Amino acid sequence: MTTTVAPASEVTPTTPTERHPGLAVLLGIVCGAVAIAVAQLVAGLVDPDASPIVAVGGSAIDASPEWLKSFAIRTFGSNDKAVLLAGIGIVLTLIAALLGIAALRRPWIGFLGVSVVAAMGAVAAVTRPTARPIDALPSIAGAIAGSIMLSAFLRVVATPPANTPSDPPTPIGIDRRRFLLVGAVGALAAVSVGGVGRLFARRFEADASRAAVRLPSPAAAPPSPPPANLDVRGLSSFITPNDRFYRVDTALLVPAVKTEDWQLSVHGMVDRELTLRFDELMARPLIERDITLTCVSNPVGGPYVGNARWLGAPLADVLREAGVHPSADQLVSTSVDGFTVGTPTAVVMDGRDAMLAIAMNGEPLPLEHGFPVRMVVPGLYGYVSATKWVVDIELTTFNAFDPYWVRRGWAQQAPIKTESRIDTPRSKATVSAGIVPVAGVAWAQHVGIDAVELRVDEAAWIPAELSVQDTIDTWRQWLVRWDATPGEHQLEVRATDRSGAVQPAEHAPPFPEGATGYHVISVRVE
Repeated sequence: MTTTVAPASEVTPTTPTERHPGLAVLLGIVCGAVAIAVAQLVAGLVDPDASPIVAVGGSAIDASPEWLKSFAIRTFGSNDKAVLLAGIGIVLTLIAALLGIAALRRPWIGFLGVSVVAAMGAVAAVTRPTARPIDALPSIAGAIAGSIMLSAFLRVVATPPANTPSDPPTPIGIDRRRFLLVGAVGALAAVSVGGVGRLFARRFEADASRAAVRLPSPAAAPPSPPPANLDVRGLSSFITPNDRFYRVDTALLVPAVKTEDWQLSVHGMVDRELTLRFDELMARPLIERDITLTCVSNPVGGPYVGNARWLGAPLADVLREAGVHPSADQLVSTSVDGFTVGTPTAVVMDGRDAMLAIAMNGEPLPLEHGFPVRMVVPGLYGYVSATKWVVDIELTTFNAFDPYWVRRGWAQQAPIKTESRIDTPRSKATVSAGIVPVAGVAWAQHVGIDAVELRVDEAAWIPAELSVQDTIDTWRQWLVRWDATPGEHQLEVRATDRSGAVQPAEHAPPFPEGATGYHVISVRVE
């Protein structure tokens, strides 16, 4: 038996990626980390929202179809943004790893890939509603840093004289020790430079600004003291603590605004334009009210509703000072990050306690809930009323402008629907036979709740005991002491508002104007 040996000229040399695939992946990931770290640092100096990760994430939110947004909110709740950012991180890591493998075979592919990714980040940054041309700088700086890191890696790859891009490379090998040394230096630089510290510095500055706020007393005490809670374990408290209050918005990075930098512009179809600074707003006569807020994305029985005590300046007074034109039927409020909300002007001016809020449950607004100033309008879903980090109010018309969510198919005007929820027992819970407290909350903001009823296994409706009514702008707790018998049972709840209208039984999803239907749970009694 003989063995044929191919001539040396016909032997195809192995490439570095074939011999060291792990090093190729390391190359890509470290180069990507350095690029992102430098981009984050520059974004901290320019504008945190110009970070390529934040900008791309924001573009992803804007471009996502409605069913995907609803799925994210329904599945991940307030963690939807963290999940999105984590997903972007995973995708970038995979792209970086693939570019690392390609770059060791053909370096030009690596440099081209870095440029393409940077261009995507730059385009996303400069197309934001509040963007400036300089917002492309973080992505450009990241691309330069990533390319420099890639060049440093490639210097330790032993290669023959350069070929044209179309020629197959014939690398001789990798100096593993120097390669790993360059990788370690790059990784350390990425962690050290990070920009995360600079981004968080903005947060710390805003936190310090918030801590320095001394809230004034309202011009008059609230109409009534908060009602006593029904003493039922598992029932939502009348006042929702700030750290448990739901959060649904489009801000991937919580805006960090200092009181000394904040100002509100009121303009458009008004007799005179106004500009208010934070100290001027605090000097106005303030009101303090208990108001329940609800997100239109809340499904039947869902968690996106909460009640808080808000302190702020009456919005109607500000509009009267500006002199609203009679034909201005829409008030468009804009957040510091460019998010827009459209509110019926007539609703704000009809006597309800619409306000520019500066405090929540006795403390300055948390950053996540709009510090330093947000809008609160009783009776409307948040997407048409509750602008956080508000900096601009334009009086216009519904025909002239569609705000953020209306452009995406949600209803132009959205009064809150009458709803009720069972808090305890939980669905699929097992309870002992005998008297079981069944309790929850019901809301019909700016109309008020008049009655709540519970039905077991489609039998007769049982009237519930209600907590003391605070105002028509807050939810009410309810309780039924159910004499539970062994077996599987179905419980459902409905509410009647003060106009006499009974909560709709027909089930409808949140899109496009709020969910309807009875909250139904099943429990097992032993």
